[in-house]
Order: sequence, then structure tokens, then C-alpha cells
Amino acid sequence: MSEVQTPKSTENVPSSSSSSSSSNDTPLKVEKPPKIHYPNPPETSTPKISYPNPPETSIPEPTTLREQWRFAIRQYSKWYSHAWGTAILAGGAFFALGWIIKGSNPLPSLQRPDKETNGSEQKPSSDRTS
Repeated sequence: MSEVQTPKSTENVPSSSSSSSSSNDTPLKVEKPPKIHYPNPPETSTPKISYPNPPETSIPEPTTLREQWRFAIRQYSKWYSHAWGTAILAGGAFFALGWIIKGSNPLPSLQRPDKETNGSEQKPSSDRTS
């Protein structure tokens, strides 16, 4: 009564939920897409890599190397100072933000020694009665 059907075409036919229950399904063959024919095909050999700034073919003159070295030192110095300046500004900004959020000095080590950590003031020792 039940016959196993094999697809005659080689197209990829989406399976429905009712036909997925059979255990004798054979995988369907899928054709590769047709190759596109280009009128002017690109070269098949490996292309030569061209760099926007190719390396020197000869050793540069000492004056050129000295000039490039000085430029590199100036650039590094500029970047280094910018990084430190940015870090100092960020630290000051976060300190100010902490002061605003807390409402007082955010660093407990910078508090005055005459105040306790809980905020109440100490009485001077001369006011005490013995």
C-alpha cells in the first residue's frame, strides 16, 4: 500500500511537516549554481600586493634617518603628554563627581583629624570634668 517515492528531479524541494515522518527519505541532490561567464575574466594567477607606501629599495641617507627619528620622538612625546593630561583631567573630573554625589570629600584620607569618621565632632579635652 505505501510506496516509497524517490524524487525524479534534482532540485531542492522543501519538505513539508507531513512528509518528514517517513524514515526512508533519501537526501535530495542539489545542483550547484551555474558558473557565471565574464567577458574579461580576472587573472587567475596570484595578484601582486601593492602597498600604498612601499619599503625602501636602498638604504636611506643618514640625514633622512635622523629626520625621521626626530619626527618619531616628537610624535611619541606629544602622544605621551596628551595621555598624561587626559588622565589627570579624568582624575579631577571623577574626584569632583564623587564630591558632588557624596556631598563631601570623597577621599577619607584627606579629612581633617579633628573630625571622627561618623561625622560627629569631638569635644575638646579641656571641657571635660573630672
